[in-house]
Amino acid sequence: MDPLARLFGSAARVKLLRLFLFNDDLTFLATDAAFRARLTKDATRKELTALTNAGILRKKTGKSPVGYSADKRFAHYDALRIFLRTTTDVSDTAIITSLKKAGTIKLVVLSGLFTGALESKVDVLIVGDRLEERPLATAIHALEAELGREIRYACFSSEQFKYRLGVYDRLLRDVFDYPNRVIVDKIGLATTKTG
Repeated sequence: MDPLARLFGSAARVKLLRLFLFNDDLTFLATDAAFRARLTKDATRKELTALTNAGILRKKTGKSPVGYSADKRFAHYDALRIFLRTTTDVSDTAIITSLKKAGTIKLVVLSGLFTGALESKVDVLIVGDRLEERPLATAIHALEAELGREIRYACFSSEQFKYRLGVYDRLLRDVFDYPNRVIVDKIGLATTKTG
């Protein structure tokens, strides 16, 4: 079990804390929060009640369905947010394992959210062959649930990537001109970029 899950009482609570504190300008319905955090509706309702009772979340009622958002007036709001941000990490191995389910992965480059390069328009660049859209979207969604943040990603076939690299594509420049980390390279990126 994740040490933070032990500390906070459940993995569901940690996922919801990340979701709400990392997206503190948004309001989520219980069903949206369950979907984004990949939790059951019952577990989500239970944790939302506990977090609301603790003063970490605010319940917004009105004519529309009940929504929840982070309560920035919580006494330890900043400290909790900083703690969660500095302890939230998904290993490179977990990312690779998740993405492999989508097809033959040739290149994975992390940028943006994973490197602190907020200027980058892409968090994960994926290059592969026979990539399937649905398993790829599922893999990204699983990573989003762990991180509590939306992940911006782009995927290309090997041929598309080589073409775009050759014409100095703007999207690729956004990845490679800012801090990035290559975690899979089966296409020889260093030789491709210089050659």
